Amino acid sequence: MFLGVDLGTSSIKLLLADQNGDLIDSALATYSANFPQPNWSEQNPIDWWNGFCTCVRILGERNNLKQIEALSFSGQMHGLVILDENEEVIRPAILWNDGRTTEECMVLNKLPVVEWTGNIALAGFTAPKLLWLKKHESQNFSRISKILLPKDYLAYRLTGVFATDVSDASGTLYFDVQKGYWSQPMLDVLGIREEQLPEIHESVDVIGTVHADVGLSLDTKVVIGGGDQAMGAIGTGTVCDGQVSVSLGTSGVLFINSENYPSENRGRLHAFRNANGQFHLMGVTLSCAGSTKWWVEDVLGRTDYDSLFAGISALPINELIFLPYLMGERSPINDPNAKGVFYGMNASFGQKQMTKAVVEGVCLSLLDCLKTANECGIQPADARVIGGGAKSPEWLQVLSDVTGLALHTIQTTEGGALGAIILSMTACGRFSSISEGCAILIHEDKIYYPDQGRTSAYTEKFERYKRINY
Repeated sequence: MFLGVDLGTSSIKLLLADQNGDLIDSALATYSANFPQPNWSEQNPIDWWNGFCTCVRILGERNNLKQIEALSFSGQMHGLVILDENEEVIRPAILWNDGRTTEECMVLNKLPVVEWTGNIALAGFTAPKLLWLKKHESQNFSRISKILLPKDYLAYRLTGVFATDVSDASGTLYFDVQKGYWSQPMLDVLGIREEQLPEIHESVDVIGTVHADVGLSLDTKVVIGGGDQAMGAIGTGTVCDGQVSVSLGTSGVLFINSENYPSENRGRLHAFRNANGQFHLMGVTLSCAGSTKWWVEDVLGRTDYDSLFAGISALPINELIFLPYLMGERSPINDPNAKGVFYGMNASFGQKQMTKAVVEGVCLSLLDCLKTANECGIQPADARVIGGGAKSPEWLQVLSDVTGLALHTIQTTEGGALGAIILSMTACGRFSSISEGCAILIHEDKIYYPDQGRTSAYTEKFERYKRINY
């Protein structure tokens, strides 16, 4: 059997698969984040470990876990976990959605960080957190023996091996994405040493076997795995050059697999190493389903999404524009101070038209990311789409019309944990490649095609959208 571990922000989920990759069981454990000050977000890494052990115990009550041949991880990215010389956690982990590092990002972005790492500094990344720690908690900073990312903490507890992978390391901002090793200029700026950092592996590498007494065989191989977005891409089969996936979750993600390093990007989109040995570009719209939830539930006080969305894809395309910057915006404008806007209002617009404008605004924001990818020479014709928004045929049709992409839904919602299972099976030789595993285990469901006339109209609307932006 094979085990996929999905370490999220609110829960950890373990998926168990048989020798054919068919899912046979799962377990879930939840934990909470702490918000000690406004815009702060922290978590106790011990809670992740305890959640993992709880899930293993649950699965062990129903299955013979000694038959697990290998396991791997999909992990929340960017979180700062620090251990002292006794391998004890020094302070709570500072998470990906923590926003305390605005000043540190401003300092870093005055330096050639794109040249050193391939990306600009953003508050979610790990490097600004280290700078903040150095300034505000110097005593804790001086005690650091090991610096880890969330999933790597679990792997370390499980195996005793201090390791990370290229996809997760890419989100630290002290890893040179193009060259594939820690960036010495960034380490010098941060005041950390390479021996405080884990050894870098490809995501499919077996780093060791289980040595912790958690109910697994000590012969169980541990595959290091990757960051959640890269592993989610494997879980959707987005593994070939130029393939695209779109996630319509609370935030929206445009993920583009690339065989070669996207040197034309210049920091506008995230440029990371991928879990399949290649690279990827990633554009993020911070308020995707978050915008529709705000509009439907908070403003309108409704919960009947289906009835409110019904027919919106066929409504005329008008001049009403919504900028979905309710929490600032990430790609490609990367402006934490960007604000949401309804523009072009008149008295004829009611709930349906404004609802469509919110959905359109999210789609136009994703189109902004796609057009940036086009400028890097990536011209996709279709994409696989996942997330809560993918359950709405109306939303998918609007997205297809806006982007001009044919959108494919898939028959699984497991994402990162399934990606971890595919990595585990590949590492053990069950598949000759990650691509083969995806082809066997992941299947498409429905396809939404763009209406060319509407796509042309949205091209014009996008130009108006951009003029409001700037």
